[in-house]
Amino acid sequence: MKPTTSSKLMTSSDTGFPASMSRERRAAEGKALRTKVSRESHAGWHPHKERPDPVKILVDSSQGRMQELLPIRYARMLESPFAFFRGAAAIMAEDLAHTPSTGTRVQACGDCHLVNFGGFATPERRIIFDINDFDETLPAPWEWDLKRLAASFVIASANNEFKPRDSRRATLACVQSYRERMSELAQMPALEVWYTSIDADTVMQSIRSAGTRKRLEKRLSKARERASEALFPKLTELQGGKVAIRDEPPLIFHPQTQEERTWTA
Repeated sequence: MKPTTSSKLMTSSDTGFPASMSRERRAAEGKALRTKVSRESHAGWHPHKERPDPVKILVDSSQGRMQELLPIRYARMLESPFAFFRGAAAIMAEDLAHTPSTGTRVQACGDCHLVNFGGFATPERRIIFDINDFDETLPAPWEWDLKRLAASFVIASANNEFKPRDSRRATLACVQSYRERMSELAQMPALEVWYTSIDADTVMQSIRSAGTRKRLEKRLSKARERASEALFPKLTELQGGKVAIRDEPPLIFHPQTQEERTWTA
C-alpha cells in the first residue's frame, strides 16, 4: 500500500512557541489559550454542513495505492466498527479539521489508536512500549492525536461489549495519563525527553491483576520473538547469492515495474 507520510516535517516555529521561550513562559501562554479555546469546547461534535461523503473520502485516500491490495484493505475494514475506524484515519482527520483547536501544531502520529501501540525489543534487549508506526504522520493540531486515541477506546469497548461505565473509565484514564505524562515531560530537558522510554518491566510492576499480568507476559514473549535475530531467517531468503525479503503474496511481494510486467506477460 502507498504510505501517506507527509513530506513536510515540523520545525520549532510550526508549534507557535519559539524554541528560545522559557518553560514558564510556555506554560503561561498555554494556559492563556484556554480563554480562546476552552476545555468544554472539545466535549461535543456535530458534522459540519458541507461534510463530504465518508465513503468518497475513503476512496480518494486510496488513490495511488496498489489497486490489487485495495479489496484486502476494504475487506478488513468490514470486519467490525473498530476495524473500520482503524482504516478510516482520513475520514476522522476531515471531521477533526472542523473542531476547536488552540492552533498549537505538532508532528502528529496521524493514526493514533490503541492498537497502534505495542512492545519492541531494543538493541540492548529491553522491551519498550511505543507507537507501532508513523506511516500517517503529518503536522497537525495536537488535539487530533488525543481525540483519535480516546475515540478508539470508546469504539473498542463497544466492539468488545464492555459496560458503558467501564468504557468511560478506560477512556478517562487514557486522557488523564496523557495529561499527566505531558506535564512530566514539560519539566524535563530536551535531551532527557529524547531518551525517555516506557520499559515493559516497569509497566509489569504497576499491574495488580494477576490475570492482566499473565496476558501482558504472553504479549511480551511474542515481542521478544520479534527480535531481529529471530525474524531475519523467517523474512528473508537467498536470491542469486544475495539476501532478499521473502515474497509471501498477496501481502508481501516485490512489485513489478510496467516494463517487467510486459516482459513476463
